Formats: sequence, C-alpha cells, structure tokens
Amino acid sequence: MKLADLEVFIVGNPPPRRGGRYFIFVKLTTACGVVGYGEIYAASFGPTVIEAATRDVFGRWFEGADPHRIEHLYRLTYSSGYSQRPDPTLMGVFSGLEIACWDIVGKAAGQPVHQLLGGRCHERLRTYTYLYPGGEADAHSDSPVYSDPDAAAARAADYVAQGFTAVKFDPAGPYTSYDGRQPDLEALERSALFCARIREAVGTKADLLFGTHGQFTASGAKRMARRLEPYDPLWFEEPCPPESPEAMAEVARSTSIPVATGERLTTKYEFQRVLAAGAASILQPALGRVGGILEAKKIAAMAEPHYALMAPHLYAGPVEAAANVQLGACIPNLLILECIERWEGFHRDLVRGVEWEEGYLIPPKEPGLGIVFDEALARAHPWTGSELHLGMGSTARMP
Repeated sequence: MKLADLEVFIVGNPPPRRGGRYFIFVKLTTACGVVGYGEIYAASFGPTVIEAATRDVFGRWFEGADPHRIEHLYRLTYSSGYSQRPDPTLMGVFSGLEIACWDIVGKAAGQPVHQLLGGRCHERLRTYTYLYPGGEADAHSDSPVYSDPDAAAARAADYVAQGFTAVKFDPAGPYTSYDGRQPDLEALERSALFCARIREAVGTKADLLFGTHGQFTASGAKRMARRLEPYDPLWFEEPCPPESPEAMAEVARSTSIPVATGERLTTKYEFQRVLAAGAASILQPALGRVGGILEAKKIAAMAEPHYALMAPHLYAGPVEAAANVQLGACIPNLLILECIERWEGFHRDLVRGVEWEEGYLIPPKEPGLGIVFDEALARAHPWTGSELHLGMGSTARMP
C-alpha cells in the first residue's frame, strides 16, 4: 500500500461559526484507492500558506510511502530541515496527514482506529461545551453571554438541560499579544461573579471549566485562583502563557483548582516539560496540532504515572473531533472531551458517523475514523477571508 494523492480543503465555516472561521482538511488516497481524511490545526499563517506547506511535506515525505509507517513518517517530518524541535506549524501539517493515515490503516484493517491502539476502554465519552450565544448568533459576536454573568448562567442552564455535565467559559476579558499581565480588579470581580451565578444555575449537575487563554503572570493567576476557589471549578485552564511551564507550576502549587493546559503545545516533548514541572494535572492536546493520534496516545501514556488526566481540546472542525473520539475511546486516563455543542449544524453536515447522546459521544464501530466526509459540501464552502483562525488583541491592557 502506497500513498499516491493529496487533496486539501480550506472550508469557510458559515455563521454561527462555532469552532473557528475556517477548517483545513486533507484527503489522502492510496494507489489502490483507499481514502483517508485528516484535519490540520495550524493557525500562525493563513490557510493558503498552510496548504502550500502541506503539499511540500506530502511530496517530500509521504508520497509513495506506506501509510502504516506512521512512526517513520513522524521522524522524517519532525527532522525536516535539520530541526528536530517542536514547531506548531510543521507538526500541525503532519498531524492532519497522520490522522488521514490512521483513517486509511483502519479502513484497510476493517477496524476502527481505537481497536488498533489497544482497544476500547470506554463505551461512551463525557463531553463539555463552551458557552456560545444562543440561536444563530455568531460565535465571534459581542454577545452578553461573554460579558453578563446572568446571561452566561442562563446559557449554562440550557446546556445542562440538554445533557451536558460540564461547561466552559472565560470571562476575564480580551487576551492580547502583551499577556501575561495582572488581572485588574474589575476582571477579578467579574470572573468570581460568573462562577457564582453559573454555580447557582447548575448546582452540582455540572462542572465549571474556567478558561483564561494564558492571560496572567503567575502572581496574577494566583490572585484569580483565590477568587474562584469557593466555586470549586474542575479546572483553571492555561492560567499563564504556554512558554514557561515552570511559571504555570507555581500557580498549580498555590491553588486547590486543577490546572489544565495544552491546546497551544505540540509533541510529547513540550508535554513532558509540563509533567516534569508539575505545571498541570489535566492535559489538553489539540490532535490537529500536537502530532496526531499516535503522538497524543504517547502523551496519555506519559501522563498516567503522573496521575494526570486527558481532556483533548477542540476549537476546530469535525475531523479533528472524530480523531479525539478515537483517542478518547482507547486511553484509560480520559477525563472529558471538548465538543462544539452537540455535534450539530455545519459540523454534522460535514461529517457523519459520530453520535452525541445526553452529554456523551459514542465511539463509532465503523473502520478508520468511522466517519463519512461530505466532500461536495466542503467544496461548496471555500474560505475567502483574510483573518487567521484565531487572533489576539494587539495592545496592552493596563490594570
């Protein structure tokens, strides 16, 4: 079996744009006609640049290769240009191609990917969702759900009524390219009030997941954590920027709230630093960036002796989500999966095969990723914008 062809889909995500402005999918086809799909989560450059990089990596290392040799392909790509260090763009490209290889390998074997990685540990996988605006309001709008504690609490209660047992929110204010910083008193008060109102609304039916996008210095994060502790959040996500796990470890040692991190990290090497420093007890790799399914499986194995749990991140499209499901099904230390609401709307239209039921995702039993990807729909929604997938404020916020 040899890889023969690559197609890249840059898909504009229509309103309400849950999961980002666009998605980058790849399709690999073998010489014998087996097809696999993957998703790239690389956002430092525009998607056309990422497409060009993907074609380069495919032509240099993947074309003509056996898709079963995933470990070998990882070493070749990771070493591109005499680098051999974590590179979020290079490993994002590799991740999408790697996920597609697993889809092919599973289809060739007639088995879902999780069966090839140790077998199923879980029959269903607990999920959480971010607090998005209701109805068709754009996810990137200035909705009251992002700034009004009462509106957020009402939305949280809606999600709990749907079956979710955890909700995530990030009320500390805009994140900027000048973070980390000290939170101002208004942000501290607003964050505590969000937790108070949401806890009142959901009681003990749901966990609170507090996000910050790495906004604070270690001392600032400790001040924030003290305000949040009375409401017993399940985690304090990325309290500091991702460059220094040692600083994040200072926060982790100071609070009873578990620290979670990982959406901006890539490869086992960066996660090893987190574990060695004691920076987090909940790891959040994004499978379209971290190095793919096998790399995330290794990170889960590294986490086990540290009693650290896995909560794969998702602010992307449904193919990365399907890869998360395959990983989650076969790792014993899964805590929870991020889900874009109930896997509905454009996500469900693009990808069928994974079912969400009363707060849980059900791993598919079909071969490979177990999904059906609607290529016609993907082609009908080309991305035409100029923005990056995510952005940060460009000016410092002074307390």
